[in-house]
Amino acid sequence: MSRIRPFRVGDETDLADICVRTAAAGADATGTLSDDGIWAEIFVLPYVARHPDTAFVVEGEGRVLGYAVAAPDTVAFEEWFRSEWWPVRAARFAREGADPREAGLLAYADARGSRVDPRAAEYPAHLHIDLLPDLQGQGFGRALIERLGETLRSRGVTGIHLVASAENTAAVGFYDRLGFTRLPSAAGEQAFGLIL
Repeated sequence: MSRIRPFRVGDETDLADICVRTAAAGADATGTLSDDGIWAEIFVLPYVARHPDTAFVVEGEGRVLGYAVAAPDTVAFEEWFRSEWWPVRAARFAREGADPREAGLLAYADARGSRVDPRAAEYPAHLHIDLLPDLQGQGFGRALIERLGETLRSRGVTGIHLVASAENTAAVGFYDRLGFTRLPSAAGEQAFGLIL
């Protein structure tokens, strides 16, 4: 039986696996980049390194099957990502000859923290959530976000935002059902905010 619990050191390998297996608009992105580790180094591992106390996982079958991670203060997190997290990792990934998708992801990571996210004023925290397909539709996504929201609210955080691929229609519908507000978004994306 699956259950939600706080992140523990040692979960990182499962988190990285889940991240890549859901990175293609909710589908498996394994092998789409020259190094599958790029996904996790940008979208999950920095969160558990900086804020392990705002990370929750769904554990079942003896391993982690899903997670929700958050940065309580987006501005401070992005500054840390730019100055401390990414410089140590960026050199691992070649820019020259990278396909357009990989080059775009690396450019995104390279630019993080260089400008203030306009959503952070009203929704200061941001989150990433991923569940393996077998776990979806069982209420774990809602439960993870509720647990994360309660934790952030108890610390005085007033709002949270996220960005989903517009192609991931299941995720977009999920956030609509949870009461998130659709926010202005870049092409191909749909941003959401939730007042806590």
